[in-house]
Amino acid sequence: MALPPAIEQPNVYPLSWHAHTAKLEEVWDAAQREYWDPKKLDWASFDVSRYSWEEREAIAYWWTILSVFDASAPPVFAAALIKTYEAHEEDPVRRCFFSVTRDEQNHEQVCGLAITKLLEHADPLTYVPKTEIGRKAQRNAQWLYYNGARYWAGYKNAVPKYSLAVLFSSFLMGEIAAATIFHQMAAKCTEPVFKEAFRNIGRDEGRHMAICMQLMERDYPKMDLSDKPLITKQIRAGYLFLSGVLFEPPEDFWDIPADFVAFQREIEAVARKAGFHIPEYEAKKENWRSAMLNLKGVLDKYGIAFPAIPEVGITGQEVSDADMVDIIPVF
Repeated sequence: MALPPAIEQPNVYPLSWHAHTAKLEEVWDAAQREYWDPKKLDWASFDVSRYSWEEREAIAYWWTILSVFDASAPPVFAAALIKTYEAHEEDPVRRCFFSVTRDEQNHEQVCGLAITKLLEHADPLTYVPKTEIGRKAQRNAQWLYYNGARYWAGYKNAVPKYSLAVLFSSFLMGEIAAATIFHQMAAKCTEPVFKEAFRNIGRDEGRHMAICMQLMERDYPKMDLSDKPLITKQIRAGYLFLSGVLFEPPEDFWDIPADFVAFQREIEAVARKAGFHIPEYEAKKENWRSAMLNLKGVLDKYGIAFPAIPEVGITGQEVSDADMVDIIPVF
């Protein structure tokens, strides 16, 4: 019987359903049990009329910052999901990446629901600000989305070039950072609907970390040595990018106006005064340091040099050429 020509790769075909990593099957089962619907949170308990318009615009700004990272994650992980099929990953790996894509869609919906409730408008860019704080927030939001668009372009170029093992380090960094911020927000938040959302999102991010950890444990002992310096550079660049939500965006990496950070500090002060917990500068710095040390502990096991992060007091290998040409932007 005549057989067809060999299928040119990468391609999602031929399909198979091999399963070798039992822990990932457990993570998938947890994702199925713990799935939640953002629309079923108690949004009716969130009385926005208790806040002034200045406070509402300031709180919406924080959700807008988050949307640059968390609400952009569905297409990020959708691209990674496609790559797991093209790389003919085992079945539980593909399902786990599907679960991450699905979870991140929930996180995007929370951003959208919060912003829409606060502003009575579906997006922060076409909304007409009612206060000076709102005008500053909208100007900053335009720069946030502009920079997000730059990194999305870089991500699309990077995903086909690198192995899944390299991608995992990028994703793990994002998940460690996300778990740090959401667990803290859940602990300190006073609005019940936000507290529950942060608790759910933090639990999701913990599962996503477990996926990355299992894949690294599987693949890193046999990693190509040429990939290790790239991961070191990627961690440095990832720190710089994620500082936009976890710390403050560094002007030598982000394309932002000179008054961007001053505006952001002013807006955050209004949100804090309204009772919306945003960590102060020193707390943000310590959060980042803690997250980076956790990541360092993971990479040290595999002999991967950790970059110097002098902004939070971490010494390591100096990386001076972290740019968008050869990194995988972290979302």
